[in-house]
Amino acid sequence: VLTSAEFETFSSSLKKSLNSGGRIIFSGCGATGRLSILLEASWRKACGNMRKQCCSLKDMKNRVFSIMTGGDYALVRSVESFEDYANFGRRQAKDFSIRPSDTFVAVTEGGETSSVLGSAMQAADDGAKVFLAFNNPAEILCEKIDRARLAITDPRITVLDLCTGPMAIAGSTRMQAVTIELLTLGWALQQAFNAVSGVGEAIENPLETFENLLDDLNDRQAIEIIASVVKFEENIYSREGLVTYFADKILLDIFTDTTERAPTFMLPPFVKCDDEISPQSRAFVKDPLYPTEKTWEEALGRKPRCLEWNREDYVNLNASERIINNPPAIGYNEITKFRIGNEKDERRSGRKPSGAIAVLSVSDTAAGIEKFLAGFNRHKKDFSVSNLFFMGAEPDTKTGWYLPCRIKESPLNLWEHLAVKLVMNTLSTITMARMGRVKSNWMSWVETSNKKLIDRGTRLIAELCGISYEEACRELFISIEEIEKTGWQCREKPSPVQHAINRITAG
Repeated sequence: VLTSAEFETFSSSLKKSLNSGGRIIFSGCGATGRLSILLEASWRKACGNMRKQCCSLKDMKNRVFSIMTGGDYALVRSVESFEDYANFGRRQAKDFSIRPSDTFVAVTEGGETSSVLGSAMQAADDGAKVFLAFNNPAEILCEKIDRARLAITDPRITVLDLCTGPMAIAGSTRMQAVTIELLTLGWALQQAFNAVSGVGEAIENPLETFENLLDDLNDRQAIEIIASVVKFEENIYSREGLVTYFADKILLDIFTDTTERAPTFMLPPFVKCDDEISPQSRAFVKDPLYPTEKTWEEALGRKPRCLEWNREDYVNLNASERIINNPPAIGYNEITKFRIGNEKDERRSGRKPSGAIAVLSVSDTAAGIEKFLAGFNRHKKDFSVSNLFFMGAEPDTKTGWYLPCRIKESPLNLWEHLAVKLVMNTLSTITMARMGRVKSNWMSWVETSNKKLIDRGTRLIAELCGISYEEACRELFISIEEIEKTGWQCREKPSPVQHAINRITAG
């Protein structure tokens, strides 16, 4: 892909938009939405860091944007059914007043997400240069899915087919697929940054650098360190305890993995500070340095952009009666109820056992580490157990886990983002597998909150139980109805997919 004509067109378009006063806008949903937000945040922080060396970057900070289906609130918790509406994606794109000078990048792992495709079509209608990145074979998408075929064959849209192939552990887009999207799109954005900042073209070979990173993480010492962290988490979870990560520079990376565990493994999602009923999430993340609102701005490089849509908006968007009659609370005031800052939270630290893990990487300076650890040390005394987790350069302190790996410095910290993502995805997946939430090579504890997940769950049931797709679909909805008849407010809700598998195999 990196040597293709399509990628060259993509890379050139990013630079052209920046040089002509245009913008770069990434659009995604779920894991690809979080990727879009990460790319924007990386750009904003790079511009801020390099502003003293390069005056031209003063006006570049607000030239890269992201659209997350459901707004930034969906960074924390997915907004049910939003991805099923192309009109919602169109509306979010339209709100950016897209211009012909802009480059619009729609990112969808499967290539079929309605909201993301809708945003791409709106951007094309508005005259932007549009690119569509996905990880399935384009020919199969065109054969099977009408809306995908319309976008892929649209002459106004350039396709970046990043086909990843079957995954070793199937059932989540957050792993191989989004990692490859981060590598590919991040590399192009980093090259665009180099061009407009005058830093010069990066000389390293991105694939060689990535392979070196993979080799380091596959080293026996690295595996043993990851195994130690897995055992730490598993020991706490197996006794109904909670784990809280603490991070600063890489908080958004840690945040992404921890929040994605909920739909991937049917775990309780993050809980708002005024919710006294819902069960706490197994894992959470906090910044020991700043209060919540400041933490959000530090992590994103801006204030959160949330949707403040009302009932009339949903009527005009042809939403379902369920959404119209009960508009979701996904505005700015709601996202700040997730206390990711340095406020104490006895609901987490007071749960026994409770674990605290401070995660640091190469972007943390010596002075920054000292300040961070001072903040972490004030918090860790409230928890049952705690530890430090260093990635990359060897720390001055000899305490904690140290995972050695080559992380090259770059303006957008691309290699650091990739390293943290690979490690955290591996850590969380292995922990959940050891706790029985993987069956065969499927992540079988699946949520069913939208059409894509219902389809995924149906196929999983069909394969593992040896029945037809139609029968599997019926069995899934039987389980959904059985679970909905039971009250789960104060307890962890089971996966309808796993429930159906257990019911069928027991019968």
